[in-house]
Amino acid sequence: MNRMKWLVFGLFLMLFPAFVHAWSEDIFLHFQPYITIEEEYNSNLDLTPNPLKRGDFITTVSPGFKFSTAPRSPVTGEFRRTPTAEERFGVDLDFRAGFVFYAKEHDENYISLNGTLNAWYTFTRNLTFRVRDYLIRSDEIREEDYSATALPGQSLLSRTSIREPYYRNVFEPSVEYRFGRENIIALNYRNNIYDIKSETVEDSMENYINPRLTYWFNIRHGIYLEYGFTLGDFEDSADWVGHMGTGRYTYRFNPKTSIFGEYTQLWRNFDNPRISEEPSVDYVVYRPSIGIEHAFSPTLSARVQGGYYMADPHRGSTVDGPFFDILLTQRAQRTTYTLSLQGGYAEDFFSSENLGFAQYYRATGRITYQLLQRMTVGLFGSYEWAKYPGTVIEDKIPKDQIWGVGCEASYQVIRWLTVSLRGSHRENRSNIWDRDYSEYRGILRITATY
Repeated sequence: MNRMKWLVFGLFLMLFPAFVHAWSEDIFLHFQPYITIEEEYNSNLDLTPNPLKRGDFITTVSPGFKFSTAPRSPVTGEFRRTPTAEERFGVDLDFRAGFVFYAKEHDENYISLNGTLNAWYTFTRNLTFRVRDYLIRSDEIREEDYSATALPGQSLLSRTSIREPYYRNVFEPSVEYRFGRENIIALNYRNNIYDIKSETVEDSMENYINPRLTYWFNIRHGIYLEYGFTLGDFEDSADWVGHMGTGRYTYRFNPKTSIFGEYTQLWRNFDNPRISEEPSVDYVVYRPSIGIEHAFSPTLSARVQGGYYMADPHRGSTVDGPFFDILLTQRAQRTTYTLSLQGGYAEDFFSSENLGFAQYYRATGRITYQLLQRMTVGLFGSYEWAKYPGTVIEDKIPKDQIWGVGCEASYQVIRWLTVSLRGSHRENRSNIWDRDYSEYRGILRITATY
């Protein structure tokens, strides 16, 4: 509680100048209240096998507000920050609470929370302090990926066994110093808290500190160095200490094309577990790779990285395989699409199951098209394959194959009223019987904005 008090006090000190500045102009121009009414049908609330599944209609009423130091567009009413503007400080805050009602399962009713904050203050021309915060209270079985690098709609691998509301708060202050056009030294800290009242799922907390350096010797030759130190604290499972080191050398042919060589190594060292009989196994991961980045046009870019990884546990067999990360992005006036292919390994900690190290492959795609001036439509899909070498369930190493497809449409009826529709289907084919599921969802959402 004392830590939370200091956190709130620190945020107040940082945000106070922005609120005073906004008030001196016109505070009401920087606040945007809104309310969303959502009706959802979910065919499988608990993501269980077909004989056990239960479906329901879910109604959510979510009042919220946005605050931003950026001006609002006179056409759309949305906040628009000018990319080239040099602003000494800024705040973008979005917070809403949801009153969630189940049509049949009344015991599942609860209040959800969702908030994001991005605030910064530039002390000098080259020195900037930034705070990001992500807050959620939800009862989703699979939690949406909260990391800053996650693609829209991407979920964590872990899942709860029943619908039980959980809290997640990710607090990330950072400081950045620029000592050249592209030369940056930065320090980032992350406090990640997961809290759930459940007999089968445990609370956890991550403390992570992450210094990094980007330095260009000249227009063509540059390096990137990064170190990460992690303290993982768990309610029941073994706590652990982690280290991560990355070094990258980049050669730039021209402003559009560059190649790089990268080496990453991470260590996970576990303490003795509090409850589980089997101690967790320390491991080290080695990952050399090479890559290329190319901008085909101002709106179309690609990044391809490939290599090999080897996970070497303190005891047991080595796990190795190819590593790749491919990202293709198009952001045009009417069409936006993203295609991502990733493979190699992933880590699942600070989540509902804490499955640990996983061999992992994923393909995701999303396309959005502006059909009319006020109407957009979109398609999305994903496929994930995961195997968890350090986990044994029913004398088996779990293997999941999770795929999903969906479509969505949004129409701005008038300036202050937007209606959207979304439909999706997701399945898991697992070698563990109770991890199998099939789920259909349909969502109608109406948002009124002042």
